[in-house]
Amino acid sequence: MYSEDYVLQTPAIPQSPRIAMGLLCIPTSSSAVPTFFLICCALFVSQALGARTLEPQSSLPFIWPLPEKFIFGNETLSVDPAISISLSGNGAASNIVREAFERYKGILFEHGDRFRFLRTLNPVYDVNKMIVIVHSNSEELQLGVDESYNLVVSGAQQLSGAGGVKIEANTVFGALRGLETFSQLCSFDYTTKKVEINKAPWSIRDKPRFQYRGLMLDTSRHYLPVKVIKQIIESMSYAKLNVLHWHIIDEQSFPLEVPSYPHLWKGSYSKWERYTVEDAHEIVNFSKMRGINVMAEVDVPGHAASWGVGYPDLWPSPLCNQPLDVSKKFTFDVLSGILTDMRKIFPFELFHLGGDEVNTDCWTNTSAVNKWLQSKNMTAEDAYEYFVLKAQKIAISKNWSPVNWEETFNTFPTNLHPKTVVHNWLGPGVCPKAVAKGFRCIFSNQGVWYLDHLNVRWETLYTAEPLEGIHKTSEQKLVIGGEVCMWGETADTSDVQQTIWPRAAAAAERLWSPRDSSTAHATEIAMRRLQYFRCLLNRRGVAAAPVTNYEARAAPDSPGSCFVQ
Repeated sequence: MYSEDYVLQTPAIPQSPRIAMGLLCIPTSSSAVPTFFLICCALFVSQALGARTLEPQSSLPFIWPLPEKFIFGNETLSVDPAISISLSGNGAASNIVREAFERYKGILFEHGDRFRFLRTLNPVYDVNKMIVIVHSNSEELQLGVDESYNLVVSGAQQLSGAGGVKIEANTVFGALRGLETFSQLCSFDYTTKKVEINKAPWSIRDKPRFQYRGLMLDTSRHYLPVKVIKQIIESMSYAKLNVLHWHIIDEQSFPLEVPSYPHLWKGSYSKWERYTVEDAHEIVNFSKMRGINVMAEVDVPGHAASWGVGYPDLWPSPLCNQPLDVSKKFTFDVLSGILTDMRKIFPFELFHLGGDEVNTDCWTNTSAVNKWLQSKNMTAEDAYEYFVLKAQKIAISKNWSPVNWEETFNTFPTNLHPKTVVHNWLGPGVCPKAVAKGFRCIFSNQGVWYLDHLNVRWETLYTAEPLEGIHKTSEQKLVIGGEVCMWGETADTSDVQQTIWPRAAAAAERLWSPRDSSTAHATEIAMRRLQYFRCLLNRRGVAAAPVTNYEARAAPDSPGSCFVQ
């Protein structure tokens, strides 16, 4: 619950009409002031002092995704390159926050070393300290972890002795989101040669709309080096996405090392296109430091032809290599071994078992498998259900909640395990049906959120709504969120980043920001902000394509500014 404790700070009203200050609602406890009160503060400010409010019109600031509630003023403050952090609360010992602070200093002060000589002139900076309060000492990252934060940047009249910036969060992961927002308030001024905060003072109260905000990455259709995966994870944190759905394996290749069955990665494209156990651990740990979970996927029983390169007995026959042989105990022994090894790597509570696009012809056309079906009095469709449910049972025994593509729900909804998360992809209308039966759902409608569909423009991603057709509050809560999917048939290291960005950011704001912030005139209001965010990504080294492409990842067609696309 929110606390109703608050402090009103009334800055002196400057003489210049260009610098209209506002009232700042600053929480005095670990909880924040009620959101309606913050709105009232903003309205009072605009009437009494002329400060800008956060009403979603053309005055919206260049923060992506848009925070839940905020107010700002009209001052410009300079930030000391030697800004220090004061970390307090039960989470004061967290290296996650300290390392993030240093990362963001590197981003913000990339020009710092070039202008070291200015320090001999004893320049004066407005902001020299950041206070970060983290109330929980837990660093467990799971679905639904509290990512809320409060961010206050004081005005010039309050800076003396106050440090200038305060971030308060219940968890280290909320603090990470606050640091990202703070970094977007800052920009380098080439005239003053200082990093500056515009439109200060700021008071921001923020939390995500959905607990699951994902990006799916396919490393089977084209191998992506660990360094590239890390770059993508880093860029995800800029848009406050929090789940990397790692589609590691598919019919084309099996690049992951599985110690229990070491010949499986013979199914990789080459001996240079593989991931060791250590690589996978490194990706998971790198992600956690940025508040991002990694959900691995082992797609069964289809999309698994590569398994049989190392273990041919997994194929129904040498001439018919998928779906995996449902009739053999060995098949499920291998699956159990894979999941046992992967459980040591992936701590996230969700595990994706696929289950999509299963053509059962190999089962009925292979005599040995067909005889097994007859002995069990099963049809091929029965065997599909049998395989999926057995795979679910294995995953649940290892303390995972299974995620399955929607075909499993469409085919046998009443028999899926109650813990199942239904992953929509084929089209609209699946999540409403799934949540009506009590299942959780992830929204990824291919018509709007598949990044490999290059003709899907950012406006389509931005206006898609995961809760469409769901009206009961109890059912809306079962939609845990959504993800954009980067299938890799035509994307590799050469073009994956510009295929993901900036379109993925459009979905990221839909998943983070309040629903009403992106309704009427949404694309008109959002385009300039998204263009600015794309330029921010470029400045941070992310190869994001121009926003206004008619086909994703296309290069600019003429000379021009990043901000005029």
